[in-house]
Formats: sequence, C-alpha cells, structure tokens
Amino acid sequence: MSDSRTPLVLIQGLWLHAGSWQPWVDLAEEHGYAPLAPGRPGEAGTVAEARRHPEAVAGLGIDDVTEHYAGIVRSLDRPPVLIGHSFGGLIAQKLLGAGLGRAAVAIGPAQIKGVKAMPPAQLRAGFPVLGNPANRRRALSLTAVQFRYGFGNALEETESDDLYERLTIPSPGDHGWRTVAEYALRWLSEQGIQGRDTSQV
Repeated sequence: MSDSRTPLVLIQGLWLHAGSWQPWVDLAEEHGYAPLAPGRPGEAGTVAEARRHPEAVAGLGIDDVTEHYAGIVRSLDRPPVLIGHSFGGLIAQKLLGAGLGRAAVAIGPAQIKGVKAMPPAQLRAGFPVLGNPANRRRALSLTAVQFRYGFGNALEETESDDLYERLTIPSPGDHGWRTVAEYALRWLSEQGIQGRDTSQV
C-alpha cells in the first residue's frame, strides 16, 4: 500500500546538516505529512562524519545540488511540497520552476543578482564564501563566532554554541553569490525573460 500522505522535501542551506530539520520533521509527521530531509549530495549521515570528510562536498555547485534534489523529487509517488532555507530556498524555487513539486516555501532564500541593496549583515554572514575566490573548489566551515553572527544572533551565546556543535558541517565553497546570480540569469534568459533598466522607475 502506498503512502497517501503529502510528501515534504526539506532542503537546508549552507553550513547546516540535514539533521537541523529534525524538529520540522517531527512536527510535519504529527500533522500527517511525509517529510524527507535527505541532505545534499556527499553529505554524511552524521555531523561528526561530515566534519571528518569535508572533501566529500568540495567542488559541488548549485547545479549539482539541484540535480540531486530533482532526482529525489522524481523518485516520489506524488509531487512534494518543497521547503528550503537560504540556498535551499533558492533550490526549492528552481525545482518548482522546473515543474518538480506542487508548491515551494522559500525561507530567507539566497539573494540573486539584481537585488539592489544587500544588507551588510548578509555580506558578513556570507564572507566565508565571498571572501576568497580560491575557496571555489574547497569545503568551508564556519567558526562558532561566524555561526552566531549568521544564524544564532537572537540566541544566548551558549545556546548558539550548542547548536553550532550539533548542527554545522562544511559546505561547498562554490555556492557563492556569483554562482547563484549567473545561474539565475542564465535560467531567465533560457525562459525568454529579458531584463530591463529599473533605475528610473
């Protein structure tokens, strides 16, 4: 007998293990959904294992990660609701735009080129990726201080540090904003959507 519940595919952003979705998985199951938090390609089953083998995700780009999730979505009996955070939100939107999924929720999705003013806080939070072009083929980890600034800034330091230890993993350095911008612009062009100068609007 097949599962009649609506599937949810949870897609995390950079630097977080798929296990960071566990409270969402539990809540979704309580409400009758069939949640999946499969993680990115190459992501180990545990935070400790992912930290021991950062090379498993080094060099992965947006297209690699998107295709990984596309394969998961295609394997399901019914179209899922896609829920993504940060880069995961961008990927959820991409999958929905490709006709994969019945709906998408993008929580704080990664910004793409064309966003006029990027807040300094976002620039600082993304600096481990943006700061050094040589990181493109590496896997990068945040420090506890960087995590607190970008993720745990509304928490007490001890709680943020605990989450850092339990949930953070290295992420591909190729997920820089330029990669996202180039991808989005290429996709828009392929769809026949032309840009226009909005500076005078």
